[in-house]
Amino acid sequence: MNSAAPSPLAPAESKDTQTQLASLCKAAADSLRLRVLRLLRHDAMDVSELCAVLDVRQPALSHHLKLMSTAGLLCSQRDGNHIFYRRQELTGDEPFAALQQALLSAADTLELGVNEEARRDRLQRQREQNSLDFFTSNVARFREQQDLIAAPERYAGAVNSLLDALPVAHRRTALEVGPGDGWLLPRLSEQFERVIALDNAPAMLESAQSTAATLNNIEFILGDTRHQALMSLRADLIVINMVLHHTPDPASTLQDAASALAPGGALLITELCEHQQGWTRENCGDLWLGFAPELLQDWASAAGLKELTGSYLGQRNGFKLQLRLFVAAKNTS
Repeated sequence: MNSAAPSPLAPAESKDTQTQLASLCKAAADSLRLRVLRLLRHDAMDVSELCAVLDVRQPALSHHLKLMSTAGLLCSQRDGNHIFYRRQELTGDEPFAALQQALLSAADTLELGVNEEARRDRLQRQREQNSLDFFTSNVARFREQQDLIAAPERYAGAVNSLLDALPVAHRRTALEVGPGDGWLLPRLSEQFERVIALDNAPAMLESAQSTAATLNNIEFILGDTRHQALMSLRADLIVINMVLHHTPDPASTLQDAASALAPGGALLITELCEHQQGWTRENCGDLWLGFAPELLQDWASAAGLKELTGSYLGQRNGFKLQLRLFVAAKNTS
């Protein structure tokens, strides 16, 4: 009599998948952890800030943060003596990305308590006061002041990770709008056949040229995103790094950039989140006090772009940085 063949043993990766799924579900199955996710929707906070807003003791919260980080709901970033926590955004091809996104979306529908809202507002006011106090006693040159807001070395690692994993079919042409002193140009030069650096400030363009003096695949153009050279450009990547808050019409700048993308091309934006630190206007030449993440999303959608991923990094003195990667629609013909 024939007997049924024994079922094969589950592979090790199957057990790993089960463990990962269980960890993700467990990490979301707690009201305090859901409030943490809601609180970090467009923010990054260290442990002491989270404890203050949620009115919990640090040992208890640290346990929750560890569970959430292990499950992939949170990630952390060290800045000096502080570790900032933010939500981890998984890409679509990662296991349980859809479930994670559903959990985050569900958490976003929750409302913080009245006391938590009040404590969060006090935290924001304290951040602003700390920044004002710092700059009152540390008058510095323009470049030093910008570095104290968001120095490139504090987020270069995150930018480089996005560049390494760009979902583009080709790496022929990259455009950087407003390259500043050119710190990102060598990296773009390594990854793309042709790089264009566009800046409407002669002194800044000269600084970028000095940084990239030994690189032979970079073109420097003096002008803005309405320059004639961009009318026929089809770039595989466009980078707008800490520029939009200096432009008089950021929505139009983003639209111009989208028009210069090749089908399937990517637009990488690093920008300050909305803040209330008005001293940056006079000391750093800012026209805008950052932007709400939803506003950048609306502008990108209006320009025909789809967001692929976004992350939020805590900076010193209360500033928050958003790294957003958008993609242009591919030709369907």
